Formats: sequence, structure tokens, C-alpha cells
Amino acid sequence: MPRRREVPVRESVADPSYDSKLVARFINALMKDGKKSTAESILYGAFEMIEKKVNESPVKIFEQAIENVKPIIEVKSRRVGGSTYQVPTEIRSSRRAALGIRWIISYARSRSEKGMAKKLAGELMDAANQRGASVKKKEDTHKMAEANKAFAHYRW
Repeated sequence: MPRRREVPVRESVADPSYDSKLVARFINALMKDGKKSTAESILYGAFEMIEKKVNESPVKIFEQAIENVKPIIEVKSRRVGGSTYQVPTEIRSSRRAALGIRWIISYARSRSEKGMAKKLAGELMDAANQRGASVKKKEDTHKMAEANKAFAHYRW
């Protein structure tokens, strides 16, 4: 965090194929070692698989999946008088989306299907239908915050 001035928020450029900033952010998060075209081909391949299975707009399902995975509240460690408390705090919207994207990608990578496009398509479909590992992660995060709401007065 800078001490002198506020850091300007960079606006991301919308994805050229689907004209969506969320898709562009997802591609950038999916990318490894600067290989953007590979990340794009993986996501677009997953979108094609989703479209074949559901006969619906893949971007709509993608946005629904991200919405279902976004957490609203999380716990942060706060040290008070020698003991550490897990204090529930609300999350700002940009971090919500970033966490949702990160969770979907990480749980898609750990799936057992063959090929990253298939894994990603499966995880996105599961998340859109309120099931799968990434949705479970969100629910676990909310349960942790609910269990520690007694420490909410330590919020800073």
C-alpha cells in the first residue's frame, strides 16, 4: 500500500470475442507464463463444450457460475492482546470477483477429467448449478465467518 497517493484502478480491456470484461479478467487469471493465446483457446474450448451440452449462451452460464462462487464475507486474522482472532469482514466487489475466478480456476485444475478445457467446462457447469468444489469453498468461507461473528467487534 502506497503512503503518498491513491493507486489508480486500471480498467481492463473487454474480451474481443464476447465483449466482456469479466471474460478478459478470467483469461488473464487462467494464463500461465504469459501464454495468453493458450489461455484463450482453453476458455473458448470450454465455452464450446458448454454450448453443446446446454444449448444456451456460454457467457450467461459463465457469469452465473462466477456469481454463485463470489463470497460476500471472509475472515481475516487480527491479533489482540496476545491471541489471534478470525474476524469476519465484508469483501469489496473487485476482490469478490477475483476470489471467485481464482477458486474456479484452482478447482478446475485439480479435477480428474482429461484436458484443461474439459475440466474448466465441468467446473463452470457445476458452479452454475450450485454444486462443485468452488461453491463448497464459498460456503465454507461463509460458515467460518458465521462461526466467528462473535469477534466482529474487533473489526478495524
